Amino acid sequence: MNIREQLQHLLPATRAKDWPLQVIPRTPWAEQRPTYRDAQPAIIDGALERAMKRPTGNWFAFAGSADVRPGRPFGARVAGVDVVAWRDEARRLCVGPRSCPHLGADLATGTVHGGTLICRWHGLALDGRAGEFGWSPLPSHDDGTLVWVRLDGVGGETPLEEPVIPARPDGDTLAAVAHMVGVCEPADIIANRLDPWHGAWFHPYSFARLEVLTTPTEHIDRFLVAVTFRMGRLGVPVVAEFSCPEARTIVMRIVDGEGTGSTVETHATPVGSGPDGRPRTAVLEATIAHSDRPGFKRASRGAPLITPLMRFAAGRLWRDDLAYAERRYQVRAGLG
Repeated sequence: MNIREQLQHLLPATRAKDWPLQVIPRTPWAEQRPTYRDAQPAIIDGALERAMKRPTGNWFAFAGSADVRPGRPFGARVAGVDVVAWRDEARRLCVGPRSCPHLGADLATGTVHGGTLICRWHGLALDGRAGEFGWSPLPSHDDGTLVWVRLDGVGGETPLEEPVIPARPDGDTLAAVAHMVGVCEPADIIANRLDPWHGAWFHPYSFARLEVLTTPTEHIDRFLVAVTFRMGRLGVPVVAEFSCPEARTIVMRIVDGEGTGSTVETHATPVGSGPDGRPRTAVLEATIAHSDRPGFKRASRGAPLITPLMRFAAGRLWRDDLAYAERRYQVRAGLG
């Protein structure tokens, strides 16, 4: 049975598609149907275990594409490795070790001139190819929404030529990338998203009438969730699919309702240990919105005004979800 047949079987025959907004009945938060019996740890743990086995090819998403701008370096820490990124004259992504091979200066404080990264201390120039004193670039990839670096010495897997990038919507889109850091490990971030049952309880300002339609199995490893995205008293009902294409990524894709094809990619990238010795993990959440409605193309022209609101919405959710992920880490580590 394909996904369309599944939805016809699982959902009511009447779904308002021409008018996406519906009035949400007033239900006090404490009077929602409890979901703790449905949120069985074995289901979440089984889905997480299968996800952790999926190959990453040693690729780590570390920033939004728009964060690495022409004319300036961008520094980041990825899995305990300090890297610097910049763009050459053709605006191609370059990534390499952040420490200058001469005397160890921070190359992220350097200057990009004519696509060449120049160290501020003594003028050592790096054009993205192997340079003096043994400096060598790292494999990198720009998918148009996110930038990635491949760290074979850290990942320990068989390298892949490119990262595992989820399918994204075609046609007109609006994309925004939010970035947050929590005291936890990547598995705690992925586990949070593999628990859809917490949505309406933990995020009542964003979700209502959430129902998990199907849970993952070894054969069909995804959740199908009917949920209403809340906008005050109004809401947009959709059906979303949650799946993990690789070990550090989970994707929510709208498969029925307004914005079908839109995706939210949550990438969990280890940063390294903090001053307290505990792990830090960066959440890079790429929201890629799409709609077939004629007005969407006009709205997409207002991207500079809309994308900050998209980032704000993602940040609001992850402010809470990082508390969930951090608590999960504390319990696992015996700190709670």
